[in-house]
Amino acid sequence: MNKPGLSYKDAGVDIDAGNDLVEAIKPLAKSTSRPGVVSGLGGFGALFDLKAAGFEDPILVSGTDGVGTKLMVAMAADTHDTIGIDLVAMCVNDLVVQGAEPLFFLDYFATGKLTVEAGRAIVAGIAEGCNQAGCALIGGETAEMPGMYDEGHYDLAGFSVGAVERSQLLSGDTAAPGDVLLGLASSGIHSNGYSLVRKIVETSGVAYSDPAPFDADKKLGEALLAPTRIYVKSCLAAHKSGGIKAFSHITGGGLYENIPRVLPTTVKVAIDCAAWDLPPVFQWLMKEGNVAAEEMARTFNCGLGMVIAVESDRAEAVQAVLQEYGETVSRIGTVEGRTGDEPQVALKGLDRWKS
Repeated sequence: MNKPGLSYKDAGVDIDAGNDLVEAIKPLAKSTSRPGVVSGLGGFGALFDLKAAGFEDPILVSGTDGVGTKLMVAMAADTHDTIGIDLVAMCVNDLVVQGAEPLFFLDYFATGKLTVEAGRAIVAGIAEGCNQAGCALIGGETAEMPGMYDEGHYDLAGFSVGAVERSQLLSGDTAAPGDVLLGLASSGIHSNGYSLVRKIVETSGVAYSDPAPFDADKKLGEALLAPTRIYVKSCLAAHKSGGIKAFSHITGGGLYENIPRVLPTTVKVAIDCAAWDLPPVFQWLMKEGNVAAEEMARTFNCGLGMVIAVESDRAEAVQAVLQEYGETVSRIGTVEGRTGDEPQVALKGLDRWKS
């Protein structure tokens, strides 16, 4: 007896759906085009011309990241149109820390069963993130892998390349006692700490489809999916204005772990937690999960998505530039001299978060 002939589609991979998705996202990618883009989607490799982008003596800066278990919230809430913004933000906000302008972005989207509708929504978010950052979506990979992922589940990864003129490269090495710290408000939890967020939601008994306990105008899933703020244009303008010593993107590890990454070991920072209000989402997480203030500051951004060290006599002017670009800016502390092996981050007034 002859066995029936099998096809790739019988194995769970739909090539036609993949081709349909590529056609659906081509206009989205085209909408992100910028000077320097040489090729569009469809080739084996994407081309970018640094000279056409206006650089004379550039250093390339690259980064790759994902969205973590925030994806689980997006899948549980069946909301996929903003998670792509998070993906771009996690990469490009890291590039700007070194003073680099993001130039282009590539994504990797893997799923158990490809649906054009969900795929297009995800890529639309990626395109929106690229537009916010001023970089081009010039390529990517869509992988349909039945057996690796359950139907309806997917994973995302992103890769971005930026450039900075050699003379404008930021390393943080020049941060010195007396420098002022500015904090830029976050748009929410951003894309870190969601394993703890999901655990707290699970034990709270509140469903993602229920009104958010901290924002009755939104469902919990919607509120928790608020996309990561992209700080590229504001921070590049601030850097261009002069006086910036260091940027720190507050991601996994929170305030305690990220700020030392951009400081010389000879200095520390003193931060006053009374300088900004802990946003309601973090107040709820802290109370509902009985999370210690120190654990909050080591896990979440706690309302500050970017921390900037700036020369004291330039702080006011830099703050004005950032505000012109729509940032909510707080003076949160100062850089101080460090002795021995004392901690590089001192958070004063953590107890006020408990009230």
